[in-house]
Order: sequence, then C-alpha cells, then structure tokens
Amino acid sequence: MFAIYTRELKSYFLTPIGYTFCGMFLVVSGLLFAYNTLLLATPSTDSIGEYFIYLMFVFAILLPLLTMKLFSEERKARTEQILLTSPVSIFGIVMGKYLAALTVFAATFVANAFNFVLLFNYGAPNASSILMNIFGVFLIGAAFIAVGILLSSITENQLIAAISAIVVNAAMLLISFVAGNIESTFWRTVLKWFSVIDRFVPFTNQMLDISAIIYYISLAAIAIFLTTRVIEKRRWS
Repeated sequence: MFAIYTRELKSYFLTPIGYTFCGMFLVVSGLLFAYNTLLLATPSTDSIGEYFIYLMFVFAILLPLLTMKLFSEERKARTEQILLTSPVSIFGIVMGKYLAALTVFAATFVANAFNFVLLFNYGAPNASSILMNIFGVFLIGAAFIAVGILLSSITENQLIAAISAIVVNAAMLLISFVAGNIESTFWRTVLKWFSVIDRFVPFTNQMLDISAIIYYISLAAIAIFLTTRVIEKRRWS
C-alpha cells in the first residue's frame, strides 16, 4: 500500500494536476476569506461559519481534480491489470490512492488555514470556533475524495469522472436547500438527515457532533468499500 501511496503522491507533482489544484484552491479560498472576514470587517463566528460553507462548494468543484485520474487513467492506459496483479490487496490499492489524494488535500488545507492568523491582527476571534469549523470541513473534504475515487473507478474517462463527482458533491450540498422548500415534514426530515450542510451546523456552533463525525466517516468508508468491490469485480472478469 505504501508503494501505491508514494507513487500516486509523486504523480500529482509530475503532472500539472497537483499544482493546479493547490494553486486554484489557495487563490479561491483566499479570496473568499478576504471577502467574508476582512473586507466585510466582521470576523465573527457567523462570518467564519459562512466562509466554511462557501468553502464546501469550492471542495465540490476542485477535489475531483485530485480523484478523476486515480483509476480512470489506469484503465485508459491499460495499466490496470498490471496494478491488479501486483502483490497488494485491492483494499491496499484503493487506500493507497485515497491517502495520496487526502495528503495533497490536507497539506493545501493546512496552508490555507494560516489565513486565520490574520484575524488575530484585526480582533479576537473565537479560536475554538475556528478549530471546530476546520475539523468539520476537513471531514467533508475527506468524504468527497472517497466519493470521487468511487466514480473514477467506474469510468475510464477522466472528464466524466470529474463531472460526475462535481454533480454528486453538489447534490449532497444542495439537499439542505431543497429540504427547506419541501412542505412534507417526513421528507424534509429524511433529506436533512442526509444533508452534508445540516450536519455541519453544530460545528459552526462550537459543538463536536459525534453523529455528524460518524456520518462523514461512514460516507467515506462506504465509498471506499464500493470502490474495492468495483475493482475486485473487474479483477476477476
């Protein structure tokens, strides 16, 4: 698994994908941060929470850049069979690729988090609120990466893998807005249960919501499990 991890990690920076993701993420998130906390001159808990919600939509669009090639490229280049016959379990292959994408995301996210140092030059923001928001959004990003890997394993076309991941990620975010316009209490409750944003709200209120943490981890785990099943089925076909 470690060999797969290091190979994929290096591949991000042997091609433009890694640089493109890091550059676009830092620029867009930096602009959002400047607008939402500095230009508005309201470095409050509410404005910080809004910033992280906007950041989720940035994740929905940019994270597929990291995942679109992970399996689709192997199929298109006809190197998948070589990978599948290597002395590594299917789970090890999937986790190696997943952790490589997660590492690039985490490193970029940590670099972006230094923006919050600026807030302490303009006021006294709530540090625990910022940490709770960072933790919650990181879990969401980790789940989106797992979903992207699953969709990459289904097709050999990187563009289709990226677009489908964007659509699925956006749908999970927009469920909250759809639920708010439904009159039926039952269906509204069901949709809110699946809503990524609704489960994130406790983090904006400085609450460590265990059910939300389990939900995000479970979403990632299910996507990784389904990916292993897809790859395993192709291995024996």
